[in-house]
Amino acid sequence: MIVLGVDPGTQFAGYGIMRKEGGRTTVLDYGYLKMNPSLPLVERVGIFHRFFNEKISAFGVTDLAIETPFLGRNTQTFLKLGYLRGILYLLSDTHKLVLHEYSPTQVKQSVTGYGGASKEQVARLISRLLPAMKAQEKYDVTDALAISLCGIWESSRNQLLR
Repeated sequence: MIVLGVDPGTQFAGYGIMRKEGGRTTVLDYGYLKMNPSLPLVERVGIFHRFFNEKISAFGVTDLAIETPFLGRNTQTFLKLGYLRGILYLLSDTHKLVLHEYSPTQVKQSVTGYGGASKEQVARLISRLLPAMKAQEKYDVTDALAISLCGIWESSRNQLLR
């Protein structure tokens, strides 16, 4: 199982790719895609698609994990994130990936044990769980790694229940 966790954004999109073999989980790649906010949205959506299409192919991704959206204060941001989520759905179908969606509370609960954890708490725990990881200045990356871990752990838990 190779999981790509994505924290989409129109300026920064965090990602984490992890492999689970037997009882061992390995980080294969992580980082963020930075897109120029002065580019038209249509170009950024294309950049987003090409970037994640390449990651899926290069790493042999089998599963895609994302968070369910929540409507914050800005409805325009919510709509733009919907475009990116649509791209992830399309990539999931194109590459025949298993799509996992988790609420932000589920991800935080899975990784920290507390569904109301802050971004700082998630980042701190991710750096403890993955000590080889370089210090990250972007929560987009630690959020994406948390989403990947949640995908791996929840899939493992579901297989045990079958």
